Amino acid sequence: MTDTTDRRAGLGERLRTARRAKHLTLTEAAAETGISVSTLSRLENGGRRATLELLLPLADLYGASLDELVGRATPPRKYPDGRVIVPLTNAPGGLRAYKMLLPPPDGEAVPQLRTHEGWEWMYVLSGRLRAVLDDHELLLVPGEAMEFDTHVPHWFGPAGPRATEVLTLFGPQGERVHVRARSRGRWGG
Repeated sequence: MTDTTDRRAGLGERLRTARRAKHLTLTEAAAETGISVSTLSRLENGGRRATLELLLPLADLYGASLDELVGRATPPRKYPDGRVIVPLTNAPGGLRAYKMLLPPPDGEAVPQLRTHEGWEWMYVLSGRLRAVLDDHELLLVPGEAMEFDTHVPHWFGPAGPRATEVLTLFGPQGERVHVRARSRGRWGG
């Protein structure tokens, strides 16, 4: 089986997972996209071959990229400032996980605050992270985490002479990380 065949075989399940992540029924997804319930059902069950005309409205509705829906791995992205972002998830919709590699600064970084839709959670693996959230400035070291609403003006970058590695979870529609249990000691007591 080729890589393309493998991806196509999992397309229906990825479409179903993306729809369910948005808590939509087939009927609701059909009403939002103009695609019939039977076509959506056949797409999810592998009985209908997907076309771009079908996938584009579904990607918009589910808040997913076409690459995520078809199961194509997203390559790491390198930015002009040397920052590298490695996607760790390919699941369509919902929380997205990334590893960020932030190169050491060439001097004193001037924060350029920005805002956008979503919620972000960051955990420092190595180095030191300087974060500016509106009028608050934080310095995080390995093992420390922060979370914030991305509507708050924010900026982050490495602090000090070493590169910084960060894990980040990003909810494009404001999804948040939910901690279900916390241990108070070695045995939870």
